[in-house]
Amino acid sequence: DPRVKGWLLLENYTPTFIFSVLYLLIVWLGPKYMRNKQPFSCRGILVVYNLGLTLLSLYMFYELVTGVWEGGYNFFCQDTHSGGEADMKIIRVLWWYYFSKLIEFMDTFFFILRKNNHQITVLHVYHHATMLNIWWFVMNWVPCGHSYFGATLNSFIHVLMYSYYGLSAVPAMRPYLWWKKYITQGQLTQFVLTIFQTGCGVVWPCAFPQGWLYFQISYMISLIILFTNFYIQTYNKKASSRRKEYQNGSTATVNGYTNSFSSLENNVKQRKQRKD
Repeated sequence: DPRVKGWLLLENYTPTFIFSVLYLLIVWLGPKYMRNKQPFSCRGILVVYNLGLTLLSLYMFYELVTGVWEGGYNFFCQDTHSGGEADMKIIRVLWWYYFSKLIEFMDTFFFILRKNNHQITVLHVYHHATMLNIWWFVMNWVPCGHSYFGATLNSFIHVLMYSYYGLSAVPAMRPYLWWKKYITQGQLTQFVLTIFQTGCGVVWPCAFPQGWLYFQISYMISLIILFTNFYIQTYNKKASSRRKEYQNGSTATVNGYTNSFSSLENNVKQRKQRKD
């Protein structure tokens, strides 16, 4: 698209490719390097980092919503050249969206530095490594129009997600953070809605390239499969495990009464053992 000619990182695919390769190398070598080292806390920088991404996501969400409104975008199918000046507003915001995918590589690097290697899953690496590359191609060929919808929903979800991560970096706030499960549910809802909206462009086509629509549907399906598996492994199995522990008497229930002192004692021990 000539409208993005000369924009930072968009002129040539090589930098995006190199950044992606370096990311994968760090994912592979980072845990090996940290194996015999003490984990870093990173608490202060995590608060700043997550606050920054929360504000950036909020800015992108607001600009995308107002740009779509100003351009009179069609929900069912919107081409890339009929929104007038609003198209340029969307393009500028979506460049920041593309660039944010590079910034978000730091999510994984913080996991490595803190030795939270269990969080570096196939889903995590797949999602981070692919998004930067996909959005380089989106920005060069379809930088506005129908491309707005998924980015708008994702920016909103990231406001919730990075605010949660920022607050969780403060130990005193952790007991009050109860909505992590609902963030994953929101992500799954986002993928389903994106498939529906993208499918509208297939059923009622406009000048937006059909190939991009089919690709987006395929990519969303892959994320639904991976996120659903993550949700089951993280929440359903944990709930099942807790039920089994309860049934086996691990909550110290005798004759219908819970041994409150035992439960309290266990909670105190867990708090003492907990380390950031």
